[in-house]
Amino acid sequence: MDRRMLPIVLIVIAVVLASQALFTVSETEKAVRFRLGEIVDTDYAPGLHLKMPFINNIRKFDARIITLDAAPEEFLTAEKKNLVADSFVKWRIKDVSKFYTSTGGSISTANSRLSQVIKDTLKSEFGRRTIKEVVSGERRVVMDNLTVRTHQQAEKFGIEVIDVRLKRIDLSEEISDSVFRRMEAERSRIAKDFRSKGAEAAERIRADADRQREIIKAEAYRDAEQIRGDGDAKATEIYAKAYSANEEFYSLYRSLNAYKSTFNDRSDILVVDPSAEFFKYFGQSNPANN
Repeated sequence: MDRRMLPIVLIVIAVVLASQALFTVSETEKAVRFRLGEIVDTDYAPGLHLKMPFINNIRKFDARIITLDAAPEEFLTAEKKNLVADSFVKWRIKDVSKFYTSTGGSISTANSRLSQVIKDTLKSEFGRRTIKEVVSGERRVVMDNLTVRTHQQAEKFGIEVIDVRLKRIDLSEEISDSVFRRMEAERSRIAKDFRSKGAEAAERIRADADRQREIIKAEAYRDAEQIRGDGDAKATEIYAKAYSANEEFYSLYRSLNAYKSTFNDRSDILVVDPSAEFFKYFGQSNPANN
């Protein structure tokens, strides 16, 4: 080898050894140092650190909060009714050595185990309660028990659980359809009942209106007849007073009106005895003396 190349080779070797002996840890990471596959150190602060080249290897894990959005699962209640629960968990790695040992350093494995813990806990909690208790009455208790159980199990995996929540609790599709059909039938029954009551009330109102109309017409006819009778009585009284004031004049006036009505037209013919009372004023200058 050319001696002039030797310094360059030594520099390259030094750079390679330096790169193998140094590693960095960021604020969002946790690091594990292995020696021939065995964990020897995990307590690394963010920054630059040393290791033994070719003997130690470093593995890094995300130290930020991870969200597990569990798939919706069906659970049986105490009445043997299916409920669908949808939950999520926020967690992060707390003990990286225990996390690596229990899950092999796999985030998906950790999520799978947490999902199983949540599933088992909800199955136990729902199985002891009715739908009403799960949905409203004891939902807070179910949440608290789920949080405690998840925390306890997560510690075995070197995980710190930040939050556990039930996003949604619904009836299964079959039960929801059944409930909807029952609600629809109930609303239809109520609507028919309202329509029936409305028709009954309408008939009652119409009948009452017809009755009131007949009563008003009868009262109006009665009042009209009474007024007409009073008028006729008044007219008769006036006629009687006028007649008694001058009976002869009144008799003449009535006779003239009768002549006028009888002989209204030239073609009118009346066949009667000329000496009848009807013609007592014809041809007499003083009928009173007759």
